[in-house]
Amino acid sequence: MDFGGINPVILIATLMASAVPILLAALGETVVERAGVLNLGVEGMMVIGALGGFIVAVHSGSPLLGFLGGAVAGALLSLIFAALTQVFLANQVATGLALTLFGLGVSSLGGQGYNGIKPPATGQLLPDALAKLPVVGPIVFGHDWVVYFSIFMTAALWWVLKATRIGLIIRAVGESHEAAHALGYKVNRIRLMCIAFGGAMAGIGGAYLSLIRVPQWVDGITAGAGWIALAIVVFASWKPWRVLLGAWLFGGITVLQLNLQVAGSGIPVEYLSMAPYLITILVLVIMSAGRRGKANGAPASLGQNFHASR
Repeated sequence: MDFGGINPVILIATLMASAVPILLAALGETVVERAGVLNLGVEGMMVIGALGGFIVAVHSGSPLLGFLGGAVAGALLSLIFAALTQVFLANQVATGLALTLFGLGVSSLGGQGYNGIKPPATGQLLPDALAKLPVVGPIVFGHDWVVYFSIFMTAALWWVLKATRIGLIIRAVGESHEAAHALGYKVNRIRLMCIAFGGAMAGIGGAYLSLIRVPQWVDGITAGAGWIALAIVVFASWKPWRVLLGAWLFGGITVLQLNLQVAGSGIPVEYLSMAPYLITILVLVIMSAGRRGKANGAPASLGQNFHASR
């Protein structure tokens, strides 16, 4: 049944796929920030992952290797941020912004010559017969493997952060790096691994854009997805399951505005296109009004550099 020319089943199925890049990047950034590091370079890592994954997939003929290449590219770029902030104690905010600008510039240069090339196709994971089932088929069974991977990673990170020793250590470092250091934990080493993980997740999210979502290389392909991922981490109060819901919410807004355009809505196209970004700002303003960062669940040491000699 359609409502105003929009099929709700297709809308839900499409928003789940549309949210994957934002969800993966936001999950990675959640781990980074729970360790007390504020990396604003998510956009740069995503676009480098998109380019790296696209190049590897095109030359190898394997989309799986493409996603691996995207993860490696994002992780390598994140290690630059890690070196500057954890070794040389550079300001995390300024370094993250510089990382985004660097990633956008390098991807624009490196992507020349790849425009108009189609990457190898990534099909749906489950049999087509299941995907054709009424209602539940497109929503539950009609996706590629990355959609299921993103949901699995949400559950895995929730469990790791909540119920494992590794998660406890990450949270301890984020809440009080001085206390964690006094207990014998290698704060910089732990943060380095979290930063690399966050970069790899952002890289996979970027690779999803260039290999499945678009699928082709387009300069500036992320189009602000990294910034929305950063906003969702705050919106979700640094909790993985809320990150999933937030990503699906903003993915749904993006898909809905596209469907409204196709359905011939009377709302001007410009207003529909800006809707996801406008609602991102509104949600953050509403959540931040009259509340401190700690009340929102932000780690106490978020954005603070650590040096063992202090």
